[in-house]
Amino acid sequence: MRLWGKIWKDNHLLQDMVVQDDSADTRTHKIFHALDEICYAFDLSKPIWLDATIREFQRHSKARFYQDSFVEEISFDYLEIQILEE
Repeated sequence: MRLWGKIWKDNHLLQDMVVQDDSADTRTHKIFHALDEICYAFDLSKPIWLDATIREFQRHSKARFYQDSFVEEISFDYLEIQILEE
């Protein structure tokens, strides 16, 4: 599985990275591990999965984490994750 993490501000891509996980772990665990790697690389706290975020991810394999998903103040508009391939 490959997961793409992107940080956006004012409709501009500031940072992005792709995480690949070929382990035999479950899909959910792979997503959480990839998100942990992305947050570590971007020096972010882990976002909270709100119900709306979960529904969006289930429907489109893509989710956006806005300020309300983070405990700390963020200097960008949102963090977006997207599954590239499973």
